[in-house]
Amino acid sequence: MRRREFMGLLGGAAIVRSSAAQAQQQTMPVIGFLNSTSQEGYAARIAAFRSGLEGAGFVEGKNVEIEFRHADGKYDLLPAMASDLVRRRVAVIAATGTAAALAAKAATTTIPVVFSTSGNPVENGLVASLARPGGNITGTTRLNIQIAAKRLQLLHEVVPAAITIALLINPANIVLAEALTQEAEASAATLGLKLHVLRASSNREIDETFSLLLLSRAGALMIGPDAFFNSRTVQLGALALRDKMPTIYQDRQFVVDGGLMSYGGNLDDGYRIVGTYAGRILNGAKPADLPVQQSTKLELFINLKTANALGLTLPATLLGTADEVIE
Repeated sequence: MRRREFMGLLGGAAIVRSSAAQAQQQTMPVIGFLNSTSQEGYAARIAAFRSGLEGAGFVEGKNVEIEFRHADGKYDLLPAMASDLVRRRVAVIAATGTAAALAAKAATTTIPVVFSTSGNPVENGLVASLARPGGNITGTTRLNIQIAAKRLQLLHEVVPAAITIALLINPANIVLAEALTQEAEASAATLGLKLHVLRASSNREIDETFSLLLLSRAGALMIGPDAFFNSRTVQLGALALRDKMPTIYQDRQFVVDGGLMSYGGNLDDGYRIVGTYAGRILNGAKPADLPVQQSTKLELFINLKTANALGLTLPATLLGTADEVIE
C-alpha cells in the first residue's frame, strides 16, 4: 500500500472517530442548573449536587452536561433564565431555591423540574402534596420557615433580656419572605417579644441594614433562609461580630464564618438529593412518582469563640444539645 493511500485511510478513520465523538456529545443529556445567586460560596453545594448525580450513574462531561444559570442575586432575572433553559430543551431543570423553583415551574409543564427549597412546597404552589407531587416537578425541602419559632426560642434562651428581635429578609424573594415574616411574627407574639423586620437584597443593603439594626435597639438578629444570604455568610458573620449582635441563621457555614449559631436542615444534603433525583429522572423515573423529601434531621451549630467575643455565657444544656461547638 502506498504511503499516500495509507495516510488517507488514517485521515478517514480520524474523521469517523471525530464524527462519532460529536454524535456522542450531541446525544448527551443536558441538565439546566438554575440558582438565584452566584457561584460564590456555593462550591460545596454544587459538589454535593454532582455527588448525587454520580450516585445515580451520571458524571459531568462523561455522560451528562450541566448548564449553569446564576442570577447573582437579581431574582427578577430568574423567569428569563428558566425560559432560556426551556428553549435549550434541557432534559431536566435543577432549580435550587424557592424563587428559582417557582420560575422553573412557571416556565414549563413538560420538562422535569427538581427543586430544593426552604419553604413549604405545597403552600408555595410547587406541588399538590409531598407524597404525590403530581405534574412535572418534585424535589426536597428543609421546611426552614416552619422552624422559625425554634430559632427565635434559641435566641431568647441565649439573650433572655432582649425584648426586640430583628428579622432580616430578602424582599426580592417575596414568597419566602412573606411566609417567614408571618411565621416569625406569630412566634414572637407567643414568646412575648417584639419583631423588627429589616430588608436587604444586595451587599450594600446588607451593610446599611446593620446600621439600622443598631438604631432599632434589637437585642438579637435572626437571618431568614435565603439563597442570596447563603452566599454572603462571611459578610453577615463579620458584621454581626463587629456590632456584637447575637445572630442565628440556618446554615453551618455561617457559624464557621464567625456567626454565633445556626439551626436547620443540612443544605448540602438537599443539593445531593436534587442531584440524585435528576439522575433518576434521566434514568426514566417520572417526577410525579418521586415524593418530595423532607429533611428529618435538624442540626444546631454554635461558635463558642464568637459567644465569648459577644460576652455571652451560653447555657450548658444548650451546648450539650449542639451537634457541633466550634471553639
